[in-house]
Amino acid sequence: MPVNFQTCDLCDAHKSEDGGAFRVLPPVFHHYGGLRQFAGPVVTVKCFEDNSLVKQAVDSAGNGRVLVVDGGGSLRKALVGGNLAAAAARNGWAGVVVDGCVRDVAELRSAEVGIMALGLMPMPTEKRGEGQKDVAVMVAGVPVRPGDWLYADEDGVVVTQGPVHMAAS
Repeated sequence: MPVNFQTCDLCDAHKSEDGGAFRVLPPVFHHYGGLRQFAGPVVTVKCFEDNSLVKQAVDSAGNGRVLVVDGGGSLRKALVGGNLAAAAARNGWAGVVVDGCVRDVAELRSAEVGIMALGLMPMPTEKRGEGQKDVAVMVAGVPVRPGDWLYADEDGVVVTQGPVHMAAS
């Protein structure tokens, strides 16, 4: 699904809002996927060094949504790799944002899905079936809830309470 937005334009239009409906993630995330711009309604997973629920999510129909993974900021294990990125692309996810690490960078780049994370880590997780899905999470100190909308491009990541509509310029 093509998207037409610029996060800078969104921030210009909403810079005076302070009620929490418009949030910007700190500049700690890097692009690793094949798409550098993506947007969609948010689905959440909260897990720590166990990507069982991440796999379950990307193996399901994405329908243009964005999976936001609260990995607790862990830099010790990768929560998404090449196989999960390929599954996300195949199943119609717009993107995956990981508050943690990813791996298999060459495979991530070739997947037609947006992938953002804190960094790269070649160590995989163990699958213990732990975590929560569809819960409010904190990503790099910013609250993100299921049903929010996430917009990501090369300038940054914006989270809103619902879809935003940009006036034609």
